[in-house]
Amino acid sequence: MVKVLKGTGFSSISAHKIEILEHYLYCLDNKGMIAKRLAPSNSLYQSTLQEAKKEGKLIELSEGQYLLPGFIDLHIHAPQWAQSGTALDIPLHQWLNTYTFPLESKFEDTAFAEKVYSHLVDTLLANGTTTGLYFATVHEEASYKLAEICAKKGQRGLVGKVVMDDPEQNPDYYRDQDTQTALADTERFIQRVKTLHSETTQGVYPVVTPRFVPSCTDTALAGLGQLAETYDVHVTSHCSESDWEHGYVKNRFGKNDAQVLNDFGLLREKSVMAHCNFLSEADALTFEEKGTAIAHCPVSNAYFANSVIPIKQFHDLGVEVGLGTDLSGGYDPSIYSAIRQAVISSRMLEDGVDTKKDPKERGMKNSRITAKEAFYFATAGGGESVSLPIGRLAENYAFDAQVIDTTVPQASMPIFEKIEPLDDIFQKLLYLTKRENIVSVWVQGKQISK
Repeated sequence: MVKVLKGTGFSSISAHKIEILEHYLYCLDNKGMIAKRLAPSNSLYQSTLQEAKKEGKLIELSEGQYLLPGFIDLHIHAPQWAQSGTALDIPLHQWLNTYTFPLESKFEDTAFAEKVYSHLVDTLLANGTTTGLYFATVHEEASYKLAEICAKKGQRGLVGKVVMDDPEQNPDYYRDQDTQTALADTERFIQRVKTLHSETTQGVYPVVTPRFVPSCTDTALAGLGQLAETYDVHVTSHCSESDWEHGYVKNRFGKNDAQVLNDFGLLREKSVMAHCNFLSEADALTFEEKGTAIAHCPVSNAYFANSVIPIKQFHDLGVEVGLGTDLSGGYDPSIYSAIRQAVISSRMLEDGVDTKKDPKERGMKNSRITAKEAFYFATAGGGESVSLPIGRLAENYAFDAQVIDTTVPQASMPIFEKIEPLDDIFQKLLYLTKRENIVSVWVQGKQISK
């Protein structure tokens, strides 16, 4: 073994059940994978522990420290980090054209892109996000720069050069030159990132990324579907996010986003679609059939989606679900906020909000999710969504982890008894962890400098 970590951790078995891994040993191989995971009751535990100590390979968590899997953020608009925390008070279409497209157009300047992207990746890692699925911009060079920064800093990045080729739907100052250029740039970007991936321990991955159906011509959507098939790469886009976007697609095609994306070959096993608030049950079943996941973005949905997504119903239908911050439609780079808001929003959906209605008619029954379910979405569910062995503290998974210290003076947690149940500790970690509590982050078995 290259390293052996000893500590108490928490990991999802399923959406409803976690493992409490008290004083476990995590034995890492030279590829950063968990080769063995040993409980104190295991016959090899003591010999493995003593050997690791003797060879100087043991890393032991201190009292009050706990191990969680690294978080997986399935929806990040990397260039929008520069405007996070602003302009959240206007509708989506107006927000894009007034604030977001002018900002994203600046990323033609790769020096500016490097400054923003470097700061973003550092911030996400410090908040426990070990894998990020990114929208970049229409600019090939700046998008590749983001992939390089992920590779250099040690984050597992899935990066998409955004396609926006329709001259009728995109501003003159910010769009692809034309459809063929958009497809050619995307194909070259895929090839370049695949080469970079081969040189990177934790992996960086190219992603086919139509911004959303309204921004793309039919020819571009079809061409992107073909590129996804040819190169077997990930796909991401927005799907049925708001009344405006959902309505636009229905008017243009006479069907919902999900069916349009499927017609163009963009719903695949490695596809992740953001938001999806207005999916029908038939749409959700198409997702389940194709293996396409939902990136649930509860914070940004509160600002721009015009609805609360019935995420429990979709997951119960078999749809894979992970969480996204949706920077900057979501203002907070921490997946902890997404976990908390996912629970809050689901409870509001189940209980309802209109006090003029009878309680029995006020909400949508069986809609609430638990903190354990939200944690699953942030970890194991996110790993399943991108079809990678990540998101669990389990054998044959990458060792992506965050060490949470509940005793740091500036953010100590209300834990006063040594015998406090570990299930209660787990809940406190989800609801009370701040950036200051995350004292160590690991990606693919490598500790990341903070």
